[in-house]
Amino acid sequence: MKTWKKTSAVAAVALVASATLAGCGSAPEKKAGAKTDFLPCMVSDAGGFDDHSFNQLSYEGFKDAAKELGADSKQFESKTANDYTPAINQFVNQGCDAIVTVGFALSAATVEAAKANPKIDFILIDDAADNDFNGKKDAENIKPILYNTAQAAFLAGYAAADYTKTGVVGTYGGQPYPTVTIFMDGFKQGIDYYNKEKGKKVKLVGWEGNNKGVFTGGFDANEKATNTAKQILDQNADVILPVGGPIYQGALTAIKDSGKDIALVGVDADFYETDPNTRPLVLTSILKNMKQSTMEAVLAAGKGNFDPNSYIGTLENNGVGLAPFHNFESKINPALPGELDKVKAGIIDGSIKVNSYLNAQ
Repeated sequence: MKTWKKTSAVAAVALVASATLAGCGSAPEKKAGAKTDFLPCMVSDAGGFDDHSFNQLSYEGFKDAAKELGADSKQFESKTANDYTPAINQFVNQGCDAIVTVGFALSAATVEAAKANPKIDFILIDDAADNDFNGKKDAENIKPILYNTAQAAFLAGYAAADYTKTGVVGTYGGQPYPTVTIFMDGFKQGIDYYNKEKGKKVKLVGWEGNNKGVFTGGFDANEKATNTAKQILDQNADVILPVGGPIYQGALTAIKDSGKDIALVGVDADFYETDPNTRPLVLTSILKNMKQSTMEAVLAAGKGNFDPNSYIGTLENNGVGLAPFHNFESKINPALPGELDKVKAGIIDGSIKVNSYLNAQ
């Protein structure tokens, strides 16, 4: 039985006709000269489509699918949680055939809309759509897209433990949602495994497990995010993992202010590629292949092959992974990449156990 609580849906507030629901321009014509009338739509979490993280990756996959289908599309960029329900309902009223909602915070609003509109395909990213906490999704017309990022975070924890010079590694999150703490759990397990295998005592600060850790209370790149990162760095951590979309930007500020040699670990996307400002600092990133999985789900819906079964990204199916070390290639232990390959193989074949809430899915 799951014990966490998800954010409740905010009461619907009618959107006026001039709301900022953005429709994109005409898509390229298909080879046959005809354009599909399938209309996919997307609602972002409050981080926006330019968060260099999960909203952006999902949006890119969504747009690629629309382009391949030859479909027009509509998207709405949420600013606050108050936007979720009205935006989804507006897309229902505009005749969207598939509605993609990005992030666990939209789960309640998505479930409510799916129950009321069983003929619309809903794709919910980063949540199991089980708001009743019974282990089963709450509407049959929702496809949950999930990622067992604990597996990839395990590799990042191992790498961080091998890299640290102070013997202290840190992490903090936005809010204690399962899709946030799964990173922190895997990261801790990777450090623990490294210590066991190497006879080391690398310390993790900011996360003890069992929902005991350091959180900013939200997902904004604000002063709280910076101060939280400073709290971690003040404990002598020289590798830091911020989990929660834009909150990593607070870590960038904290690292700069510290004047110390600190390495950053990214989440969701390869920060080196999505945010050039991180390039001097990012050791590696814990990847979710959100772009590909979102694209495939929308393509299936557009071709009349909507599959409501849950998708879970793993190391084995390349749904999660670890980014290259990029500028840190010359700074890491030369033996580390080979060791990580062995650890990855052990996770895939089951000889190395990685615990996460998704193991029971």
